[in-house]
Amino acid sequence: MARGATYKVQFKRRREGKTNYNKRYKLVDLDKTRMVVRITSNHTIAQLVKIGENGDETLVSATSKQLKEFGWLGNGKNTSAAYLTGYLFGKRALSEDYDETILDIGLQPAIRGTKIYAVLKGALDAGLYIPHNESILPDDSRIRGEHIAQYAENMDEEEKNAKFANYIRCGLSPEEIPDHFESVKNKIDEATQ
Repeated sequence: MARGATYKVQFKRRREGKTNYNKRYKLVDLDKTRMVVRITSNHTIAQLVKIGENGDETLVSATSKQLKEFGWLGNGKNTSAAYLTGYLFGKRALSEDYDETILDIGLQPAIRGTKIYAVLKGALDAGLYIPHNESILPDDSRIRGEHIAQYAENMDEEEKNAKFANYIRCGLSPEEIPDHFESVKNKIDEATQ
């Protein structure tokens, strides 16, 4: 660590690796609402945030934990749950008369097809306008969980029960994931109209 009378200590959030202030200042200058997406170890969070004089103000939010209210049996950290969280967020934002925003992924790396972009695709499919490049969005088959169903079909029962124990414990077989995804999406549509 540098020492001396002219050494300038960085802001605490920068030292902790939580905030990139160069990017944040650019977002503040835009004077638009931001769709803030955060992926934790167990959940997905999407918030519509407005920059205010006294700090950021959350206008609309949705988390993967709230998907349980619509009958979601899977966990909250997979790609399907990320898409549904973005879809729920988009429907809520539109009902509050917000139809345009920009994506804020924070310090997460921008990798094509990740859960962050599944949330973005969900918000886009709900009807929000968010500037983006189509090539970064994950495939529909991956969002629906079809790759999991295909993988499970090629396994014997013992191996399937070991690999997908959490799904089976919740009452969902891996082959049913695409249909379950569609039913939860339809319930979100019905609840937000």
